[in-house]
Amino acid sequence: MLDWHDPRAFVRTVAKKSGEGARFCGLFASPVAEGTRLVAVLSHAGPFMAEATLVPEGAEGFPALTPTVPAAAWYEREIKDLFGLEPFGHPRTDPLVLPLLPGAVPPRPGSGAQLPPAEIDTSPLPAHVQGEGVFTLSYGPVRSSVFESVEYLVETPGERIPHLRARVFYKHRGMESRFCGLSLADGALLAERYEGVASVAHAIAYCSALESIAGAEVPPAAGLVRVLHAELERVANHLDSVLRHAEGAGQAVAAARFANHKERLQRLRADLSGSRFGRGVVVPGGVSGAPNAAGLPVHAVMSSLDRLEERIREDLNLLTATPSFVDRLRGTGVLPAELARARAAVGPVGRGSGQVEDVRSSRPYGAYESLGRLEVEDRVTGDALARQYVRADEIPDAFHLCRQALDGLEALGPSPVVGWSVEIGPVTGEALGWAEAPQGELLYLVSAKDGRLVRVKPRSASFHNLALFMAAFPKDILTDFAFIEASFGLSMAGVAG
Repeated sequence: MLDWHDPRAFVRTVAKKSGEGARFCGLFASPVAEGTRLVAVLSHAGPFMAEATLVPEGAEGFPALTPTVPAAAWYEREIKDLFGLEPFGHPRTDPLVLPLLPGAVPPRPGSGAQLPPAEIDTSPLPAHVQGEGVFTLSYGPVRSSVFESVEYLVETPGERIPHLRARVFYKHRGMESRFCGLSLADGALLAERYEGVASVAHAIAYCSALESIAGAEVPPAAGLVRVLHAELERVANHLDSVLRHAEGAGQAVAAARFANHKERLQRLRADLSGSRFGRGVVVPGGVSGAPNAAGLPVHAVMSSLDRLEERIREDLNLLTATPSFVDRLRGTGVLPAELARARAAVGPVGRGSGQVEDVRSSRPYGAYESLGRLEVEDRVTGDALARQYVRADEIPDAFHLCRQALDGLEALGPSPVVGWSVEIGPVTGEALGWAEAPQGELLYLVSAKDGRLVRVKPRSASFHNLALFMAAFPKDILTDFAFIEASFGLSMAGVAG
């Protein structure tokens, strides 16, 4: 258990460490007997640092971190929504994930309280931009294609976008409250569904936290299986971003080809696990079994990966040599490096603006520790093209890691001596788990008592990065929206919870 600072000392300590170069990773709230505990997690060149404070029972709020640590802004807004605590000094506390009507009781996830269905306040938000001809365009929550529910409020005089806000609560499902009281195994099933496009990464981060509590070591074969499925998931997400860019740029042939590549990859994932999303593979203590749901031998999987990578590489080279495509992304949605650093951007969004951290390398977990350090590629221009190049660079690395995992599994044989998982008993304790999801660093704070979940708080990279999405628009126009959104590659399920 961390020592608790006085709330004001907590703010000073976190701000000091952030000012000294530590990256702000998240702010987690949990109900305790004395009130609400806040834990700020920071990272310095990989290792975690954590600071905690207590907001006493009956207190109306706490001193905000945001004025000195801007990356805490959305975390404190979420805490106000879910716990009813006011972050004093926060520049903007309008609702984010759960806009409740006045007098409604916040859910306080982790308290175990059974509350009536939330009464949502959908009142229009006040305008922020004033001037002749300025109007607010509501884009969403139901939009074209199969994008997730989110409403963007675009304040514009016609084409430019001087101000943009997002209302993500349409996707809120109360997932944090649903974890409370579940068994450890059922918690893994729910973690996989928290953010469907990153099911494997969520399961790994959740199970890693449990394994840390239990002091359990995952069998080597299971670690390799986790890497295989996590990297296939990464490629699928990166292909989706390329596909959406190609569609937006009117590159019909390229869009069709990348849709075909993604479909072939998803079918291979289904052959390996029985699920197109890799669900059911990662379990507490290891994995559910060998990666051969369809009985594919390792050499057949290798051949499929080789063919798929070759075709993807050829089409990426063709697409990035197409002037009409590249020109549409170059200079679009620029996220300055200074802002990315101040707001602690992660994943391809951060690496597109000069941030180099990838926790597979800086804080390696599982089998990544034995597979060698990654050469993390970063770009400095901060535009949609830079973010796309980051993903293009990561695809061959992901295929290479898949081959390493398959080679390792073949060397261990079809039935590893130590099996595919270890038993996790009725554990009690709290720990932080992590993974590098396709969108970036993913964190899970997990608390359990006697084999039941007390509090599970996921923090997706999408939640961390969406606040920066709004900052990428001031120099762009409405027709750039699709490109900027695709380049960020965010999941609203991971934001809204």
